[in-house]
Amino acid sequence: MTSQEEFIDIFSKNISRPGAEKLLSYLQTPPCDFFTAPSSTRYHGSYEGGLVTHSVNVYHCLKDYLTRKQTSEVYGMNYNDETIAIVALLHDLCKINFYSVDYRNSKNSEGVWEKVPYYTINDTLPYGHGEKSVYIVSGFMRLSREEAFAIRYHMGFSGIEDRNTIGRAFEMFPLAFALSVADMEASYYLEGSINQ
Repeated sequence: MTSQEEFIDIFSKNISRPGAEKLLSYLQTPPCDFFTAPSSTRYHGSYEGGLVTHSVNVYHCLKDYLTRKQTSEVYGMNYNDETIAIVALLHDLCKINFYSVDYRNSKNSEGVWEKVPYYTINDTLPYGHGEKSVYIVSGFMRLSREEAFAIRYHMGFSGIEDRNTIGRAFEMFPLAFALSVADMEASYYLEGSINQ
């Protein structure tokens, strides 16, 4: 099963609130590059289709994290399958139509200069990172407050926000912390440069 097929399968089986079908349909339209976009310019998932692969990886990491006895019994992190699928699969919609292919000169293995493609940022909707994802999802379906905060703060302390704000969001909305952990696990351990 490809990452795109797995994404669609997880989405279709778990997300059923009003507007979900329209959102999934939008993700599959030609103007939207969600299924072909990279996840970054040079770090995790910097290849065609890297964004959808990353989204599926975050889903599996979040599901796994939330099954820990400590997480569910002690921290009280108990979320339904729809909420888990929404925040994990849709946390990086901000990267839709965000990257462009450009070319630079580079020497090949024989020392000859040639043009090689690379990804560059072309932000056509400069609305931040997590907040842009919340904005896009909210155009199709309603998010709970905790889902919105989880998506908004999924970058955790690696983002550029005020650290006190991030800490407060994590205290108030434990799902935000859990999604941040899952995002980092997928980014650094499943998709990082050592695994490419």
